[in-house]
Amino acid sequence: MKIKDIIIEQKGVLKDRARLATRGLNKFSDAKKWNGDYTLYRLGLALASTDGKEMPDVDEESWIGKWKLAAPYTQAEQDMLNLAYKAVDANVEDMNHGDMKSQECHTVNKSSPVAVNKKNKYGV
Repeated sequence: MKIKDIIIEQKGVLKDRARLATRGLNKFSDAKKWNGDYTLYRLGLALASTDGKEMPDVDEESWIGKWKLAAPYTQAEQDMLNLAYKAVDANVEDMNHGDMKSQECHTVNKSSPVAVNKKNKYGV
């Protein structure tokens, strides 16, 4: 007798033995036809933010979604990436529109949470 004679599984069929022995069996896929890894990740975020009574406040995808990310440090690296994108016929979107400068956000360093030292009459 071979193992394939003992383990009888049919593609796409859930046997009663497995179905009856489980509780709350859910099968899900991605509505956008991506692979299920990203959907599973976002589902985990939604599950962590709900109690089962209120709808979770989670977007179905982040700003990057299923895209991959490359972050070159120099213009030379950006030029290398541009040629490589063309070589492999990749879809690419430049999020900074060619700007290679690293800048602080406009809200950074505007005011200090620490009070200015008060000097005494001797200037110390």
